Amino acid sequence: MRLRPLVALLLLTGVSTVSAADLVVSAASSLTDAFQAVGKAYEAKHPDTHVVLNFAASDVLLRQITSGAPADVFASADQAAMDKAAAAKAIDPATRKDFASNRLVLVVPHDSKAAIRGPADLKADGVKRVAYGDPASVPVGRYTKAALEQQGLWDAVSAKGVLAQNVRQSLDYVARGEVDAGFVFATDAAIMKDKVKVAATVPTPKPITYPIAVVAGSKQPADAAGFEAFVQSAEGRSILAGFGFEAP
Repeated sequence: MRLRPLVALLLLTGVSTVSAADLVVSAASSLTDAFQAVGKAYEAKHPDTHVVLNFAASDVLLRQITSGAPADVFASADQAAMDKAAAAKAIDPATRKDFASNRLVLVVPHDSKAAIRGPADLKADGVKRVAYGDPASVPVGRYTKAALEQQGLWDAVSAKGVLAQNVRQSLDYVARGEVDAGFVFATDAAIMKDKVKVAATVPTPKPITYPIAVVAGSKQPADAAGFEAFVQSAEGRSILAGFGFEAP
């Protein structure tokens, strides 16, 4: 299979092995497993297309794109990052569509004996470290901050915060037992059921929706639009559903 991960460092330094024939899809970290499957399915239907996947926090991806890194499709984990992309004229706004939704969950290590059943329990003295994405650059962090602010818990929890560069890092901190609890998306928690357990589903002030768009200046806009359409097709939505993503 030609599906290849793209190393973010190579993009940031302007050095990459991306060829002109490659379709580069920059997608939020929480989409890693789902988009690997989507990319494989898309290549099966379009054997002349090489899909190159680049995963990172949505804001990091946007910085790469605006810095000139190769990209044809941008899939974000929240509307804020895509709004920034639109403001920077980094995407074709006519192609912007919501394609999936998710939920915010509080997870603890699978062998945790702590009495954590919801965000309020994180105020307990026995809880020392709580992982979540950096709200300044990571969508799950922005959702976490908004949810905790709504419950009047942000100051107490952020005092114990361990900031993650993306949602998968937050998940890893919990899975390795390096923190007492963490906030991730439900789809991320599902891939590590043997290492983390969901303590609670956390309501968010705004729904967690994922937008996708063709990058402005894409050298292959037709192929980029084709990939976006596939993501939104019945087959694409079925693949996403298999990884726990819900309809937008």
